[in-house]
Amino acid sequence: MERSRLVLAGLLQLLAVLYAVWFYGDRQYTLALLVFALPPILLMIGVMARRRTAAFWAGVFALFWFSHAVMVAWADPVKAPFAWAGIVLSVGIVLATSWPAFAKRFGSRE
Repeated sequence: MERSRLVLAGLLQLLAVLYAVWFYGDRQYTLALLVFALPPILLMIGVMARRRTAAFWAGVFALFWFSHAVMVAWADPVKAPFAWAGIVLSVGIVLATSWPAFAKRFGSRE
């Protein structure tokens, strides 16, 4: 359980960094950071503080991040590398949030 929490926190941190780099130089950079980079940071803090609902909300938000990244990857070839990184990270977040339940259900030890 501890390892999946650390993996989830690391993925959330990487996603926040990705969004900070992705939107760097944008006219509304501060707004982009508030909308895209702040939620993963707050969720990472919650996960590290062992808040019960932080992992759940990370999984819910990951669906939004995944959808956004797929849309950008499809629509904008210039930003596609950032979008693909967002797709990989958001899928990783969903897997990290689900891993303890998978381990419990299928008897895997962590």
